[in-house]
Amino acid sequence: MKHKIPPLLKYFEKKGITLKDLVETALELFVPHPGIETEAKAIELLENEFLETMSDVNVSCLEIACFRAQEDAENGLIPGLSQERFMGRPGLIADELLGLSIADYIAGVKGIFEFTRFDQAKPGILKKLGPITNDAIGGLVAGVSS
Repeated sequence: MKHKIPPLLKYFEKKGITLKDLVETALELFVPHPGIETEAKAIELLENEFLETMSDVNVSCLEIACFRAQEDAENGLIPGLSQERFMGRPGLIADELLGLSIADYIAGVKGIFEFTRFDQAKPGILKKLGPITNDAIGGLVAGVSS
């Protein structure tokens, strides 16, 4: 199936996140199961699902909100959030809630389950992103891969 490039993917690409990064991140925790026995089949399905999901304006709104929050936090613009707390322990829980919300919106309980796996392992592109954006992308990957 041929998809038009979603505006959200173009936004991600400007931030250094490609479709290949998203697929490779999902594949790091891929477990073959009936209907998706091979990595090649998984790649095909993941690419299509990412493109379809990133075409949803609600996903775009949630993702952009997270990226903007990351930028505001980095610039000290979130009231009461010190840089120490933003980057360390005790950290935020809002970032987890945002990631969970994205995963839940895309895939429900299965997405939430997958989010926990991706959040704990931080595979692929997730380990290169900030505290809020790694959960935003983690929620997207979890929702799509579930």
